[in-house]
Amino acid sequence: MKIAFVGKGGSGKTTLSSLFVAYLADAGRPVLAIDADINQHLAVALGATEEEALAWPTLGDNMALIKDYLRGDNPRIPDAASMIKTTPPGRGSRLVRPFEDSPVFDACFRQLGGVRLGVTGQFDEDDLGVKCYHSKVGAAELLLNHLVDVEGEYVVMDMTAGADAFASGLFTRFDVTFLVCEPTVRSVGVYRQYADYARDYGVRLVVVGNKVTDADDIEFLQDQVGSALLGWLSASGHVRAAERGSARPITELEPRNLSTLRSMHATVDAEQRDWARYQRQAVEFHLRNANAWAGADLAAQVDPEFVVSPGLAV
Repeated sequence: MKIAFVGKGGSGKTTLSSLFVAYLADAGRPVLAIDADINQHLAVALGATEEEALAWPTLGDNMALIKDYLRGDNPRIPDAASMIKTTPPGRGSRLVRPFEDSPVFDACFRQLGGVRLGVTGQFDEDDLGVKCYHSKVGAAELLLNHLVDVEGEYVVMDMTAGADAFASGLFTRFDVTFLVCEPTVRSVGVYRQYADYARDYGVRLVVVGNKVTDADDIEFLQDQVGSALLGWLSASGHVRAAERGSARPITELEPRNLSTLRSMHATVDAEQRDWARYQRQAVEFHLRNANAWAGADLAAQVDPEFVVSPGLAV
């Protein structure tokens, strides 16, 4: 399963994604996590020090390697420079498994607390006025297009805030998208915007409330998002301790909050991926990008007879 965490800035989506990742890892599930948020806090939330997080290799800095490896010997792609973030796989492309070794994973991912973690990279001073953050997230999108996960494997991405994911087809790469929603008008507004944009693309959008303090907060969320609300997390001493640098085992999370994580896990496991739609949407957004800015000739990268599937991964 591929899982995304989205929400308004400050809603706690990095906290929720780190708790969910830790919960899966504690249950013995194989987890590959990707931090695609501009703030890049997931490594620290999972237990790394600030120094370790700053030294983490990044997908953004390894874009050339990622392109060259994933291109393989696909005859429709003459060189790595011809690939863009939306380039879909075709015959001859290299498909990768999330927990097997490859030059991409060797260069860009490290183990942390039983989790295979990759980060897109900081938006630093050299990027100001030169490029947008999507140039870094594009490396993660390209990887997801070529990443074949199977039953019992989990790929979790902490996304950029708000509706930034809609700047490309990245929002269609997930089986379940958890939208973290505070009991506020602004946070609910982000949910409605996301739901409106995603409606026509079969996106499985599930709301998880956060920073819930009382019955009025719960009633507000229920009234505003209805059946999309799966559950909520209340104030947590466990989370506060982690924010102060004192990490605790996920099993010490408050029982009510742990119950919400269990519901999230059950929701994810109940999904079934439609690989044909997954490939079709990758092609759709690649063609949009080709026609809008990358050059219509890149439409020739599409292999119309190819559908990515688990049996093709080596």
